Amino acid sequence: MGGTRTEKLNSEFQKSIYEILTKKVKDDRITEMFTILSVETDRELQTAKVYLSIFSTNPERAERTFQAIKDSAGFVRQTLSKTMHIRTVPKFEFIIDTSMQYSQRINDILSEINKK
Repeated sequence: MGGTRTEKLNSEFQKSIYEILTKKVKDDRITEMFTILSVETDRELQTAKVYLSIFSTNPERAERTFQAIKDSAGFVRQTLSKTMHIRTVPKFEFIIDTSMQYSQRINDILSEINKK
């Protein structure tokens, strides 16, 4: 039963965090496209890991975008505390998920091997 509630909260956090970051956070450093891949909240609702992917060909701009998102964690939490009907909103830790880039790199290597 508790797992289902946490899963629902994670899904709601995922949607809400993306909406806040794209519509309410006004930071000029957020220049690259990104997506929230998942949110993992601990059972006590104290902390939540927010996995995101940034789509960019420029590593410097991607890093600036990520830093701006990390810097907005307090604002995101404050905004969610006003809109969600839960006792406590967890502290958010933003983490870049590089699995898609890694997967693409593996595919590129395999393509090169197949060409040879």
